[in-house]
Amino acid sequence: MEKEKLKGIIEAILFSAGKVVKIRELMALLELNSDEIISSIAELEQEYTLAGRGLEIVRVEDGYQLASKKEYHEYIYPMISRTAKPTLSQASLEVLSIIAYNSRATKTDVDTIRGVDSSASIYRLLEYNLIEQAGKADLPGKPMTYKVTDEFLKMFGLKSIKDLPDLPKYKLDSNRQIVIDELEKEEEDSSDKNAVIDEIKEVNTINNELQNEAEAPEPQEGEEDNT
Repeated sequence: MEKEKLKGIIEAILFSAGKVVKIRELMALLELNSDEIISSIAELEQEYTLAGRGLEIVRVEDGYQLASKKEYHEYIYPMISRTAKPTLSQASLEVLSIIAYNSRATKTDVDTIRGVDSSASIYRLLEYNLIEQAGKADLPGKPMTYKVTDEFLKMFGLKSIKDLPDLPKYKLDSNRQIVIDELEKEEEDSSDKNAVIDEIKEVNTINNELQNEAEAPEPQEGEEDNT
């Protein structure tokens, strides 16, 4: 197939899908090998970058999605449904961070780390498709486990869960208190440890501000759900 036509077809598929399209799906549809598809997408990515367009092709695990650039979020948000970008409470942010760093975590694991019940937050994250069920754990009662989704990776600009920054190493002292093992490292190193969590908070703050602006003419509406 002619290269320019192939790029046009892939671009049309990504635009129409409105979600992450797996490489294997493109291979099956176009009857081409992965190298040909990845090469064509790489050229498309370069063309989008050089043209300075408002769209970009985002790699998410073993797939791609055509998406608007993050820097234009504040202009796009007022034009779309509020449900498209979830507004997360502090509790939901904590649960999301725990599951992101603890793949196949159970509700009990999350509750133990937070010290409170997390049922409502887990339900909300499932509703927003930021986490998903990951099968039952081989533990008494066979509790359900959870992991983050491709939607989570896309929302926070990650290609893979492996791109999460490292957390600081810790140990328990004689009083069973957490002690960070790497305090002697430079301050700038430790500041990067929770980069993704900070980005989650930043996105949430922007959404709250935009939502408040949208609701300003109608102060009689109910207060924000803090679940």
